[in-house]
Amino acid sequence: MIYDEMGADDRVRAPYKSVKAWIDAEGAEALERKRSEAETIFRKVGITFCVYGEGGDPERLIPFDLIPRVFSSEEWARLSKGIEQRAKALNKFIWDIYHDREIIAAGVVPEDLVLKNSAYEPCMVGVDPPAGVYSHIVGVDLVRTSDNQFYVLEDNCRTPSGVSYMLENREIMMRLFPSLFDHGDVLPVEDYPALLRRTLESVKPEKCEGKPTVAILTPGPFNSAFFEHCFLADEMGVELVEGADLYVEDGRVFMRTTCGPKRVDVIYRRIDDEFIDPERFRADSMLGVPGLIGAYEAGGVTLVSAPGAGIADDKAIYTYAPEMIRFYLGEEPILDNVPTWKCADPEERAYVLSRLDELVVKDVHGSGGYGMLIGPQASPEERDVFRRKIEERPNAYIAQPTLALSTCPTLAAGGLGGRHVDLRPFALVGADADGEMKVSLTPGGLTRVALREGSLVVNSSQGGGVKDTWVLREGL
Repeated sequence: MIYDEMGADDRVRAPYKSVKAWIDAEGAEALERKRSEAETIFRKVGITFCVYGEGGDPERLIPFDLIPRVFSSEEWARLSKGIEQRAKALNKFIWDIYHDREIIAAGVVPEDLVLKNSAYEPCMVGVDPPAGVYSHIVGVDLVRTSDNQFYVLEDNCRTPSGVSYMLENREIMMRLFPSLFDHGDVLPVEDYPALLRRTLESVKPEKCEGKPTVAILTPGPFNSAFFEHCFLADEMGVELVEGADLYVEDGRVFMRTTCGPKRVDVIYRRIDDEFIDPERFRADSMLGVPGLIGAYEAGGVTLVSAPGAGIADDKAIYTYAPEMIRFYLGEEPILDNVPTWKCADPEERAYVLSRLDELVVKDVHGSGGYGMLIGPQASPEERDVFRRKIEERPNAYIAQPTLALSTCPTLAAGGLGGRHVDLRPFALVGADADGEMKVSLTPGGLTRVALREGSLVVNSSQGGGVKDTWVLREGL
């Protein structure tokens, strides 16, 4: 049975009572007019999501749904503790595999799964980033299946995107329906940019004296998240730069400006590892900065997130996250993983191949909803294609059950209807005053919604939309 987070008309869940009253008071016609108004605002502001190689409008709008998703303070308290626990364990895992490899020596995580992984970066062996933080912005994707059951669907430890939409969703809701926020019942999210900047400044490099200079490194306007790069640079009051704007000299990084060179101490890079330094990675990269990794190793600059952090969000590594929490923190996981079968294991692979019509199969390096098979919705021909892929490259795939993801009320064709959702909260990992690892969270996150009835794919690149996410203050 599908769990609806608002509940039925005669038994609306407590966190949604004010939302249900608002929906009834507004009426379908008024909400539809406001939806159209929201779309116009998104278009005017330029809140777009472009996709390489796509026909039609290359800078399309992400559909915005007016009906917010709501969490009680008690629900958020549990989620935030579980996210913080996971972000700490993942960072300790990354430190360990580039240093002592104790988790491998203990037989908890297989050596080949780490050292032969394409996300593993040998150049990071022995490198000590400030506070031991490798992944500074961790996006933990969560799904819900019942009143009290949440699952972690995947971890995003490299450059998780979507936080700009979280902030703009709230801005538009406050603009269209200001009375909903008059009593302060919904916890604010607008302090995220200030919190992000403080996090970035807290991990300034060893050679930096005084207040660090922060910049966002973007691959440019053709990147699907370029709007977000511009948005965050503007909100934080930092420079947005491309690789050609930077150069390395004497182990420090400098930015070319109209007033001459300016040192850069912390780079929030939104460029994949293989493109950030043509001297260490792809020699043909025009996006990165020659010598950047050398400056990083010498303590002249901090890269956020660190090269090689992606090893922690590999979907095969994901299966070991509960063991990481026990191994590094000595705690039981607060949030459960989705049950997962590793196709690299012969017995588990045989199970997956015998049930392709029941399972979701994922490429361990896939993202954005690509490289996956939703068995119950796939054709026999599509399942046969994946069968051959798994048999040819078993290490490249994992499989999970088709979860009955929760639904939330959504404005759709024909009126209000339930649509499947997930949640991406953003954990910021920096250093406290004593130089120890510190995790901070803004209440809520980005709720993504599958707009097609029955669809389980919420990714924006696959036609999904977004919602405002509310966390209610304590006592409501």
